[in-house]
Amino acid sequence: MFNDWYYVHQLAVLARFRLIVLANRLGCEDEFLLELHDKLIEGLACAIARVQSITALERQLAFDTDEEGIAAFQLHGEEECLARFRITLLDHLEIDVDTHEYRLNGGDWHYALAADCDGIEISYPRLVALTDAELGTLAPIVRAIRSEAGIGISIARVIYG
Repeated sequence: MFNDWYYVHQLAVLARFRLIVLANRLGCEDEFLLELHDKLIEGLACAIARVQSITALERQLAFDTDEEGIAAFQLHGEEECLARFRITLLDHLEIDVDTHEYRLNGGDWHYALAADCDGIEISYPRLVALTDAELGTLAPIVRAIRSEAGIGISIARVIYG
């Protein structure tokens, strides 16, 4: 898929960004931004663990025979999971348009369908991204992580109406 050192490089990049976020957190006094920093640190730790798992499987394949193909299958699955990996710092919204339901942050499903004498209305909430002003010093770090590490980061809040 990539060159031989891709995941080693990815591990170094993610570890560097985790350290940057930790250092940036020290100068933060806003409670909301501290929470965002903590969630980003946790998300980067999860990404690092995923990359470490991939490198362990690559090492296993390099030194052991994989006659059944189990390690190769696991490696492929881990690579696919990393490719889809996303860090959500605030709200996560799922919408099921077939049933007209939505759920927020993995909670209970809610109906977006309402009916009265005027007719039927379907009203889903929507996600609105935080501005750079709201993110403060975290904004350029998040942009750099997205760009250099290729990790998707969602920092949006749900708005009703």
